[in-house]
Amino acid sequence: MNGLLGAYKKTILRKISARKDLHPSALKHLKGVEEINRTTQIQEAKYIVFDTELTGLSIKKDSIVSIGALKMHGGKIDLNETYYKVVDPKAKLTGQSVLIHGITPSEASECPHIDVLLPEFLDFCGSRIIVGHFIAIDLAFINKEMTELFGFPLQNPAIDTRKVYQWIRRHEEQLCSYHAGLSEKMDLLSLANRYSITVNKAHHSLDDAFVTAQLFQRFIALTIKFGARTIADLVSIGRP
Repeated sequence: MNGLLGAYKKTILRKISARKDLHPSALKHLKGVEEINRTTQIQEAKYIVFDTELTGLSIKKDSIVSIGALKMHGGKIDLNETYYKVVDPKAKLTGQSVLIHGITPSEASECPHIDVLLPEFLDFCGSRIIVGHFIAIDLAFINKEMTELFGFPLQNPAIDTRKVYQWIRRHEEQLCSYHAGLSEKMDLLSLANRYSITVNKAHHSLDDAFVTAQLFQRFIALTIKFGARTIADLVSIGRP
């Protein structure tokens, strides 16, 4: 079996796909993800790098206020294939969150709700591998909305660039040096600085996705250098 999904999970997703009320974008998503080939070479795979801005970090109380994403084919970033939308959030925007991402309540109130945007975001993602930095946070909020709207979470395999970086560090240095370096900062801006990546505008979901994509470019080359070959290898290395 070449797919990244196990037989049990494939059976569950096929049952979901059989639902009569399933949104066309959700159905297309399920069918596409099921066909992802685990043996695809890392440099030939297709990726979606994405980021969100939020009203806060509480999964119970807060919600998404913007989504930014772009496509990659192997290590090539396609700047003609980007996605950026401001969301009218379900949670109230506070002064503290506005200071972080710069999206005001008046701007957000003129934008679509997440229920309107999720189908088009799914179409943009297609059956690509999802990539993000500290991606578990973004996925938690996306999956909360996915489950409420469609009844299931996002099914694309996901890679956390922070986890990939940690794996690379283990291969770059001796074990004792690696443990000594665990306290180093691994936020997006710190790693961008380490790899000489220019950051023009922090806490903007599309700009942060672009910075993450540039990090991922470096990491693709390094993971291959240290022996990773297929997307199954990469997903195992970077699993959130």
